[in-house]
Amino acid sequence: MKRRHFISFAAASLVASPRAWSQAPKPAATRSIEAIRNDWKSFLPAGAMVPPASPALSLSRDEWKARLTAEQFHILRDEGTELAGSSKLNGEKRRGVYVCAGCRLPLFTSEMKYDSGTGWPSFFTTIPGAFQTRKDYKLLYPRTEYHCARCGGHHGHVFDDGPPPTRERWCNNGAVLEFLASA
Repeated sequence: MKRRHFISFAAASLVASPRAWSQAPKPAATRSIEAIRNDWKSFLPAGAMVPPASPALSLSRDEWKARLTAEQFHILRDEGTELAGSSKLNGEKRRGVYVCAGCRLPLFTSEMKYDSGTGWPSFFTTIPGAFQTRKDYKLLYPRTEYHCARCGGHHGHVFDDGPPPTRERWCNNGAVLEFLASA
């Protein structure tokens, strides 16, 4: 089973080549990155209740299994990856906020999203304090992996081939995001 996931991931990585990234539409940042990062609450639906990044949410594996789907558990708790192009959030264009499916911590706004052409929802910046990062050597070369600051769930990897002005591509597994649409 794990071999099948690795083969799927490897194939998806080949399909999502840097050539595709460079041809993807780039966002036109009309506001400063600081304004985009700090204005995230205006993207929440009226009356939305979201938790702060702390205190940390700590659950047992059994509690996580009861809370998440099998795919979400595989990605968030076992650092798995969904198949490229499989997320319904790839085509999401409405105004709103993307939250962690494990704990509902706000992670990104729709203003931060862009079409990277990779098959995963991608963002050029994040809501401040949403993630913690670390180096990942699972594919033999170093990548920067990021995890939810509240529940520690694995979301994806950040790369330096994104659009201006940050040049970052926060490549997120769509299965572990929930979208809260603004009215």
